[in-house]
Amino acid sequence: MTRTLAGLPVSAMGFGLAAVGRPGYITLGRAEDLGGARAPDALEARAGRLLDRAWAAGVRYFDAARSYGDAEGFLGRWLARRGVAPAVGSKWGYTYVADWRVDAPVHEVKDHRLPVLERQWAESRARLGPALAVYAIHSATLETGVLEDRAVLERLAELRAGHGVKVGLSLSGPGQAATLRAALAVEVAGVPLFEVVQATWNPLEPSVGPALAEAAAAGLGVVVKEGVANGRLTPRGLQTLPGAAAATVRARAEAHGVAVDAWALAAALARPFVSVVLSGAVTEAQLDSNLAAAGVAWGAEDEAALAELVEPPAGYWSARARLPWH
Repeated sequence: MTRTLAGLPVSAMGFGLAAVGRPGYITLGRAEDLGGARAPDALEARAGRLLDRAWAAGVRYFDAARSYGDAEGFLGRWLARRGVAPAVGSKWGYTYVADWRVDAPVHEVKDHRLPVLERQWAESRARLGPALAVYAIHSATLETGVLEDRAVLERLAELRAGHGVKVGLSLSGPGQAATLRAALAVEVAGVPLFEVVQATWNPLEPSVGPALAEAAAAGLGVVVKEGVANGRLTPRGLQTLPGAAAATVRARAEAHGVAVDAWALAAALARPFVSVVLSGAVTEAQLDSNLAAAGVAWGAEDEAALAELVEPPAGYWSARARLPWH
């Protein structure tokens, strides 16, 4: 299933390396999936197998960030070995500080100032080279002031003009919609700055949907992340849902002959404003299951079921904030 993202040819399903680029992350069940194989070479080998499998399945959009451990390095070396040229997105604004420890007290530090952009742009280009097609502010919020920092905004416009990258922003938290609407008004030299937005949308937390529709109508490409709610919308994560909601998800997935993760991702694929939906798989079996979403024929019964699943945004994001790194 081919789509476009701000003019870039991409696949409807993409692959993100957040959970395989570093030893610790917050996806449910990840400790069981990885076991003790968390050294850099072991994770790079795992990432390589997943990238190979994703590519063979037709995935043509890959997502990383400076704070995802060595995800950019893993992806850049894989691209060089394979000699392929998919669209690649990455993000700046968080610095990975865990020193490859799962038990680190702090895993990443957020800083949206210009010196961080300059440093991380150079680091991302060194690892990804000309494959870097989308460069985004990582988890932009109104509170950091990044959308009002003219030095940062003008530098991003220079990177677009000089290197041809699509300038984007990723979103997180209950304020996603407000941040996105503010971003839509940002211009540099009379030209809208942002061309791509990456946001959390899933059947439990769809509140940013209307703002994403506005962004798409304005010409932005939309990438959906956390489509399985950090593992809550997977077979082993259903116990985190109320019984009736879990039963609804299970029944709809069974009606299509797919696992619940594929049904959840199919819900995102069915949004008319979405360009790409990311898989954040850690195992090849999870990746295969995620990619089955593209084959789900979404229907009226599926759409009706979504109304039974929505959680209050504040509660959803509070629960996400409590997920442990493991």
